[in-house]
Amino acid sequence: MSKVLIPPRPARRWALIGVSLAASAALVWAAVQPRAGAQPAAASSPATVAMASAPTPGVRLSGLPDFTVLVEEVGPSVVNIRTVERVAPSRPQPGSPEEQMQEFFRRFGIPLPPGMAPRSPGPRDDDERGQRRQRGVGSGFVYSADGFIMTNAHVVEGAEEVIVTLPDKREFKARVVGADKRTDVALVKIEASGLKPVRIGDVERLKVGEWVLAIGSPFGLDNTVTAGIVSAKQRETGDFLPFIQTDVAINPGNSGGPLINMRGEVVGINSQIYSRSGGFMGISFAIPIDEAVRVAEQLKAHGKVTRGRIGVAIEPVDKELAESLGLPQASGALVRGVEEGSPAAKAGIEPGDIILRFDGKPIDKSIDLPRIVGNTKPGTQAKVEVWRRGTTRTLTVTVGTFEDDTVAAAPARPDSAKAGPLGLTVRELSAAERRELKVSGGVRIVEVSGAAAAAGLRPDDVIVGLGNQPVGSVADFERLASAWPKGRPVTVLIRRGEWAQWVLVRP
Repeated sequence: MSKVLIPPRPARRWALIGVSLAASAALVWAAVQPRAGAQPAAASSPATVAMASAPTPGVRLSGLPDFTVLVEEVGPSVVNIRTVERVAPSRPQPGSPEEQMQEFFRRFGIPLPPGMAPRSPGPRDDDERGQRRQRGVGSGFVYSADGFIMTNAHVVEGAEEVIVTLPDKREFKARVVGADKRTDVALVKIEASGLKPVRIGDVERLKVGEWVLAIGSPFGLDNTVTAGIVSAKQRETGDFLPFIQTDVAINPGNSGGPLINMRGEVVGINSQIYSRSGGFMGISFAIPIDEAVRVAEQLKAHGKVTRGRIGVAIEPVDKELAESLGLPQASGALVRGVEEGSPAAKAGIEPGDIILRFDGKPIDKSIDLPRIVGNTKPGTQAKVEVWRRGTTRTLTVTVGTFEDDTVAAAPARPDSAKAGPLGLTVRELSAAERRELKVSGGVRIVEVSGAAAAAGLRPDDVIVGLGNQPVGSVADFERLASAWPKGRPVTVLIRRGEWAQWVLVRP
């Protein structure tokens, strides 16, 4: 790769020369001053003060990190990953401006500018079927001495060939052992000897503000080292991962490379960046290494990841909802729906329950639940502590195998209706509707306006609870709504098809 050297700007050279002249003048001025024992000068020259306080070149300032030892230790374990995939060839449309421009260059024998693809794809970029061979670049690191390399799933996704290049320039064609899109972790295997695996660190010991280091191949530039600090932990950007946020410079090509602490241990896999330009903007995200190792071990053993599931749809619990339900603090996961025939349904979990603990682990935030359940082995019998109508209950659920949730369509609405308070017009449920929804009572919303509409209630929603009280009929709904203190927010438990959720209505 050719190197581009950017000369210093003239203004910078003059600035350096100015400093040099000032320093020389200070030395001359100091040389003519009286020696020890003579009367000192009334005032010191600023140049003299600056020279006296300047550090000696090559001396490390106290408190600043030195990454050289880390690079020497971990660098031999970081690899470059190149991938090749076949995509349909792209050619300019007949008569398009691009096609006319290419014709102009061909007619006058002018070479095509960089970035303009030739009209007929060249042999280096296409196979015998006329398909273009698209190349990608990423990073990875040696997970074990027997040739397992850890990287990101998106680095190897769709690749027909994966080439791993070691720091000593040896190249190997790799086999993809497995990839998990939900955590963006992949494991590939090469047949090589003399590999140096990384040391795995403890994410729990990682602190915000701690120095960390990244090694990878940004923009294809192998063995590039960048450094920064941990700017946040437990950053929620996905269902199963609490990311490590850093300000380490991460760019395209760094994906899959290690995030290293000051002890030379890998604490994360660099995976994502926040960017509006496609490049680094000061925020990057890494997969915690403990989560990555858990996934990698399953990929290594089975080639895929098996996760637990209980079949619920959830949402966060905010302060207002917690207060309206009598919950001591805003924590847990609100169950807004239970899949029919799921492990949760068989265990007796109901829409409107708030799950506080699962298998002995507290659910501080709703995002904790899918992570804890997903990491639970299918078939495990787990205790679930739920908050229901002002009290806690403990249920036992047999964890199933993860699959996508399904949502049932809302049934059709009959014509009969009856008016009610809170800006709602509701009607009784028919026996068929109750059987379909598997509820013993409730009222269906016919029209909605005012505060209820602003809160998100819709026609066809079925109200099954108001505050902490069940609603079995229109009479129940009118009685409870009329007795609710005026001006006080009220929580309404509704059903939409198979799903249920609490809605906070502020009159």
